[in-house]
Amino acid sequence: MEPVIEVGGLTARADGALLLDGVDLTVRAGGVTALVGPSGSGKTTLALALLGETAPGVRLRGSVRVAGVDVVGEEGPTRAARDVRGRVVSYMPQHPAHALNPARRIGSVLTELARLHGPDGTDGSGGTDGSGDSGGTGRAGGAGGGRSAAGREHAAGALRAAGLPDDPGFRRRFPHQFSGGQRQRVALAQVLACGPSVLVLDEPSTGLDTVARLRLADRLTRLAADGYALLLLSHDHDLVRAVAARTVTLDRGRVAAAGPTPEVLPAPAAPPPPVAATAPVRPSGAVLEARGLTAWLHAGRRGEVLRDVAVRVPEGGCTAVVGPSGSGKTVLARCLAGLHERHRGHLAFRGEPLPVLRRRTARQIRGVQYVWQEVRGSFDERRTVLEQVARTAVRLRGLTPREAERQARAVWERLGLSAEHTARHAASLSGGELQRAALSRALLAEPGVLICDEITTALDSVSTELVTAEITRLREESDTAVLWIGHDLALVERLADDLVVLDSGGVVDSGDSRTVLGAPRSETTRLLLRSRHLGTAGPAALEPVPPGVQRKEHLQP
Repeated sequence: MEPVIEVGGLTARADGALLLDGVDLTVRAGGVTALVGPSGSGKTTLALALLGETAPGVRLRGSVRVAGVDVVGEEGPTRAARDVRGRVVSYMPQHPAHALNPARRIGSVLTELARLHGPDGTDGSGGTDGSGDSGGTGRAGGAGGGRSAAGREHAAGALRAAGLPDDPGFRRRFPHQFSGGQRQRVALAQVLACGPSVLVLDEPSTGLDTVARLRLADRLTRLAADGYALLLLSHDHDLVRAVAARTVTLDRGRVAAAGPTPEVLPAPAAPPPPVAATAPVRPSGAVLEARGLTAWLHAGRRGEVLRDVAVRVPEGGCTAVVGPSGSGKTVLARCLAGLHERHRGHLAFRGEPLPVLRRRTARQIRGVQYVWQEVRGSFDERRTVLEQVARTAVRLRGLTPREAERQARAVWERLGLSAEHTARHAASLSGGELQRAALSRALLAEPGVLICDEITTALDSVSTELVTAEITRLREESDTAVLWIGHDLALVERLADDLVVLDSGGVVDSGDSRTVLGAPRSETTRLLLRSRHLGTAGPAALEPVPPGVQRKEHLQP
């Protein structure tokens, strides 16, 4: 079968740095090709080049052909590139916030994309999508009404294919009303609604719990069987082994290896059996505590997302929060960070009541630092990232700019970022590099408690080890308390002293992490554990769950 994507000698430069260096790549229809490599190796730059696009300041040279159309030449992106975007090749970014319009209901956007790019696409005129948000500005009735109906049906099919419900209530939601994992699947639905033949998926398992990740693998396999050409960018090597026939490894912008996936990514050796160790004795007093926490999305206490939640983090300790996508983990983190104001209950930092962020003292702001999953929007493109990281120590600790920058460089280097990165802006850094920069920014405050919300999802294994080593060092040397939110149960086992499992906004399991994971009391915890090993969990991992245990929208087939 002829290649759908052909890349030859592709080079990319930005801020004087060489991002891609003579890359060659082919992708064929009816299969999955994976692109792996360390954070900053050039994966996203290559993915964007397939659409004839670049991040600001990036210059492309070389050859990229998609479905026979030249989208990049020796002078950079071509005019013909716009003819393939969406209709032929669709791209799902690593962080769905970049793909979702915060002012539009998802149903309206999906229907509009289906009409613009789908198999029955038009110029976007006619009708609404039934979500209460207009999908276009043109004609109503007649052929336009028929096209709108076709667009709505195509959009509903895209939601189902992405593992989401297609009911009107779901389509009326705005992006901020979804969890990170749900937004990831909404972004996938947007890609599918365009009706492309080529899907470029950048870290699609980001933010997904173990069950949703298992179902994603099945979904990608089905899409390939339906004739799509898939290029999968991922640090999740288990997902790659489960779905990709061929894998290409990038390293510092060059192809380091290419071939059948079992040859490029052999199965890892079985981990050694756990060694029993005595946990260090830590003070019993809580640095950060929530009791009776209930939170909602809308005025009038409508849209409850947390219900009577309790969590505590002792000095130097690590408490982890896990649960299905949409269970309320990020809302919990935002309440503790003072960013979600629609809540009631008792929040305390070192025994003192903790108000919302706009009413916190400088001491409280410094004491409770929050690092979240989608950080690109938190950096100013006009200044270097290092300047912004160092600014934290100037504002919250009173350091001079010179001393703040010296300390910022030290943290920066411990997290695996090089001196070459210090002069670069956010647009020329990868998602994983920015994630570590955001962590550096929080650490410069020298907080009493660090809230980490899925901070390793954009990282390769080496970078993840550097991050966890820094977290461990802070706990041991500075008694920093950590609230760790994540889906990686193996990482949770290594890091956490205590564990809280959320489902549908409530606590369904809690206690010592070894006890909770070793003898789970709830079906939610058991389901997460059964599906943790992608490709080896077997049919039992997908057994039905009793009503009320798991969110329906989370388990859609």
